[in-house]
Parts: sequence; C-alpha cells; structure tokens
Amino acid sequence: MPATPRPPSSASADRPVRGRLELCVSVRGGRSVASRQFHEGALRVLRPHYLDQSGQVCYVMVNSGGAYLGADLFVVDVEVEAGADLLLTTQSATKVYRTPGSFAEQRMHVRLGEGARLELLPDQLIAYREASYRQNSRISLHPTSSLVMAEVVTPGWSPDGGVFRYEELRLRNEIHVETGEESRLLALDNLLIRPPLGDVTGLGFMEGFSHLGSLVVVDPRVDQQLADELYHVTREHDAYTGVSLTNSVGGTTGLVLRSLSNSTDELQNLLGSLTSVLRERWYGQGSVNLRKY
Repeated sequence: MPATPRPPSSASADRPVRGRLELCVSVRGGRSVASRQFHEGALRVLRPHYLDQSGQVCYVMVNSGGAYLGADLFVVDVEVEAGADLLLTTQSATKVYRTPGSFAEQRMHVRLGEGARLELLPDQLIAYREASYRQNSRISLHPTSSLVMAEVVTPGWSPDGGVFRYEELRLRNEIHVETGEESRLLALDNLLIRPPLGDVTGLGFMEGFSHLGSLVVVDPRVDQQLADELYHVTREHDAYTGVSLTNSVGGTTGLVLRSLSNSTDELQNLLGSLTSVLRERWYGQGSVNLRKY
C-alpha cells in the first residue's frame, strides 16, 4: 500500500536507522484494515490476515536482517484509529547478538484512538553473550481504548548447554492517557536486567530464575478483581509471579504482571492463558493460534 514516509524524528537522528516501520489501522466495511503502511530497511510486515470473524486484523512484523547487532536502531510507529482492532506479532524470536561498541535499540511509538484495541504479542526476546539491548516504547491511548502487551525474555544458550552472559537489557514502557487537551502519565514501567559476572542464574539474580515474562494491560475494565483472577491462573503454571495495579487516570487503569521461570515454553503458555481469559471475557474470542511454525 503506497504511503508517504514521515520525516525522521529527532529521537532517531543520533544514529542511523537500520529498519523503520509505520502502520496505521482503521475501520472500513466493518473490519480493521491498514490505512497507512510504510517500511524501509530491515523491517516490514507480511500481508494481513484475520484469525476469526471479529474483524480484528493481524499483522506479522518481520526483521529481514534476522537479528539485532551493535549500534542497530529500529523504529516502529503504530497507530490504531477509533474503533479499530489490531493484533501485532513477530515472525520469530527477536535475537540480540554481541553488541561491541554500542547497544542495539528498538524505539516504538503507539497511539490508540477512542475505543481502539491493540494486542502486542511478539515472540520471545533472546539476548546472547555480550549483548546489550534497549527497548523504549511510548504509548498514548484514549481512556476508552484497550491495550494488551505480552513478552518473554530469554537468555541465549551455547551448544554445550552453558548460559551465555548478556550484558544488559533495558525495557521501558511509558504509557500516557489522553484526556481532552491533557496527556497524563498512567505508568512508567522501567525494567533493567544486568546479569552478574558469575553464575547468571544464581540466587540474588531474578530469584535464581533465568527467564522473565511480562504482561501489561490497560483498559477501563481492569480492577482488583481481575488482577486477583489472573494471579489465580498463574498458580497453575511453574512460575514465580507478582501482579500490581496502577492508579486510575481518566477512568482507565493499568495492570502489570511479572513471572519468573526457567522455561520459555512455560512462560509463553502462562501468558497465553492470561490473554485467553481477556479475549474470551471482553470480546468472546478464542485463544490466539498464529501457526507460525
């Protein structure tokens, strides 16, 4: 779909952009479609598809370069207009290899209009030996919109079974609620992981676990009862979990859930169970089945 790219922002002027993706979704003919789409460099999306009859469109983001390397910068701009519904995922795991000289980085800007919905469900992020990675997401949403983000962080493994020592992961989500003329901060979710120089899975580092799962939900229907129910679901899985709620801004509330485990599959199954609860209760949809492999 032809589109005119936006000029590079000042935020990306400090280093060359290896991949840029812009995607805007709106409602046409009773279902969600891309009204603007642009890509350059190593980022692009596959053709849209629909997993059910709800009208929700699913796009798969692809990094044709295969991995993130030192000094790489990727910029993603996503807008879901009023009433539109987008599920955005990745084709495969995001792999961060050695980053000598400078960290790799992804910057994402998300805007959700009135009554819009976004499910951001990427495959796992894998950080390998001597990898340093920063992921900065700024999300602006309407008090009536709905956001669900799920992610798993996994350390890379060597052929002999040893754990690679990645250097640092910084994952930052800044979420704002647009209330009329005012933009108010709902949550600043800032996660910094620095494995120790010794045993990467030893006590004192992530409570002895090696894998991290995160779920962020922002929706007017989020409350303590929902947080308690989701926590109860996590008890059926082999993971150590905590849940917290944000303050309410403009009638909407955020929920942040963290789970620790030693298994990518366990965390993916856990997050899948949680998102399935939300999809069924709020939209009457079944579990996500992307059939990527």
